[in-house]
Amino acid sequence: QVQLVESGGGLVQAGGFLRLYCAAAGCILSRVVMSWYRQAPGKQRELVASSTSGGSTNYADFAKGRFTISRDNAKSTVFLQMNSPKPEDTAVYYCLGVIEGRVYWGQGTQVTVSS
Repeated sequence: QVQLVESGGGLVQAGGFLRLYCAAAGCILSRVVMSWYRQAPGKQRELVASSTSGGSTNYADFAKGRFTISRDNAKSTVFLQMNSPKPEDTAVYYCLGVIEGRVYWGQGTQVTVSS
């Protein structure tokens, strides 16, 4: 059974840095398209960044230049490095994996950016 578990969220000051982790179980990560999404209160869930099995990455405009998605396939972990976060980055961050056409979500990790 596929399971995605996020961690690393918390309170961070604007301009600081934070690293989120998504541990994947029950799948071969090197074959999986992995993404980070976020959802702020009262807003729709939105894509932050994605990483294909071939190593390509894609970022939302707000994430370009500040956030970096990466993966360690041997450790079945996907990372989201958040540099210079802003208060508007406050949200629950979710890990998503697409495996053989099925979508799997993690439970989310809260990120709060203070000004």
